[in-house]
Amino acid sequence: MLHKTRGIVLKCTNYSESSVVAQIYTEHFGLQSYLVNGARKPKAKIRSGFLQALHPLDMVVTFKNNNSLQRIHEAHQIPPLKTIPYDIVKSSLALFLNEVLYKILREQTGDPYLFEYLYHAIQWLDESESNLANFHLVFLINLTRFLGFYPVESIKEYAYFNLESATFSNQLPEHPHVLQEPHTSLFRKLMATEFHFSENVKMKSKDRQILLEKIIDYYRLHLSNFKEVKSLYILEEIFH
Repeated sequence: MLHKTRGIVLKCTNYSESSVVAQIYTEHFGLQSYLVNGARKPKAKIRSGFLQALHPLDMVVTFKNNNSLQRIHEAHQIPPLKTIPYDIVKSSLALFLNEVLYKILREQTGDPYLFEYLYHAIQWLDESESNLANFHLVFLINLTRFLGFYPVESIKEYAYFNLESATFSNQLPEHPHVLQEPHTSLFRKLMATEFHFSENVKMKSKDRQILLEKIIDYYRLHLSNFKEVKSLYILEEIFH
């Protein structure tokens, strides 16, 4: 049976002489693997160029519960990315986000709200002319809303954020998984902002690096299979 769904490409690998297998997070079926026959041929109906990381697609696909490989019958970019593939800062951010999402979304089922968040974030990044130094921090914090461990908000401005319990506190925990000032206040500001205002949160590059490493630790603590993020160093170089 054929289904219409939107998707976001996460990974594409060669399969046989002219075909590829694309791993795509779909709005309705979660992460699926699709065999695309002849994608590397010059006159392919669905070209491999459509299947680059983070490209959003409008698709007609088959879906069978017991199949490890599904089929794409139609695919169209919605719309084609205009700047991410060609801008060094945006492409570096995309590489990082793609690695994080590939680790996370393997265990996620279809979720239209999560998909819409990812789709909006990619489109905003592609169209943005803003300073992007804080974009990935805001993205990662807001993503936890859909993963079940968004920080428990507090009216009081406590000095510590406990990464294990996801709570703010005036008590320093007995473990190292904690944010302290000035990073607690910066973290709280990032929680309260949106992509287009993220450049207004001013911080030193060293503080940004510490926050990013702590947020990655936060993910590790709350997601069992979330391990090393190899592209982390790229962002540290880009936003140094």
